[in-house]
Amino acid sequence: MYLAMTMWDAPTLLIMFVLGLFASTFGAIVGLGGGVIIVPALLLLGSSMLGMDIDTTLAVGVSLGALVFTSFTSTLTFVREGKADLRSALFFSLSSGPFSLVGASLTSLFDPDAFRKAFGYFMLFMVVLLLFRNRIKPYQGQWRYVRTYTDAAGMQQEYGYNALPALLIGGAVGLIAGLLGIGGGVLLIPAMMLLFRFPPHIASATSMAVIFVSALFGSGMHLARGEWDWMLVLALAPGALIGGWLGARISRRIGSVLLIRIMCGALLLFALRMIIT
Repeated sequence: MYLAMTMWDAPTLLIMFVLGLFASTFGAIVGLGGGVIIVPALLLLGSSMLGMDIDTTLAVGVSLGALVFTSFTSTLTFVREGKADLRSALFFSLSSGPFSLVGASLTSLFDPDAFRKAFGYFMLFMVVLLLFRNRIKPYQGQWRYVRTYTDAAGMQQEYGYNALPALLIGGAVGLIAGLLGIGGGVLLIPAMMLLFRFPPHIASATSMAVIFVSALFGSGMHLARGEWDWMLVLALAPGALIGGWLGARISRRIGSVLLIRIMCGALLLFALRMIIT
């Protein structure tokens, strides 16, 4: 495996850089991380271009490794801009981190195709809810943890969550991240916006902070299980670092309505890919 890596030529290394850059930039813009692009790309390029056999477990482990770099730079950028809600991210991470270990340990035992299809249909349902979110009656109960956000126009928005649903969603996010290597934002962002009424920009920025913890724990488990390749991770890392920063910078120039449309489009494409492949 490592011998094949040393024989890569400049065009191949450039492709790996572009893959990391594109997946991470797009993932940081919408808060999804980019693993949905990296995993299938590695499976496709493995034997044809990289000269190595890449199975699902290795692709998931490497994807999570790349997501550590993506989420790190994007979270730093979002924090500097006041977009990432670190308190909320840490609360979700209380369960997402440990459950990403569980998901990573199940990757080789679980039937990924069956789960991927089921999750794809679930994501289609999430897209429908996001598109018709304005017609859904807002949650009328009292949140235990209440947060406020003031946008650039001076409009103040209130959002919040209760402990149990937040921990359950965080656990599901971690499980999905460790199992499929896709970060978990595909579930976390719709949940934050629909259930907890997070503003779109806060949801995407906070999602990247949660993804950082999930990717860190999940990639550590894949590393411990030998489902890992340092050279692949390092080949993706430069593009992932730049893409995480670039995506966060681009995100701030996008209005909330457009950001939601991009999120819905991305989630729809990801859902269809999970169902069809």
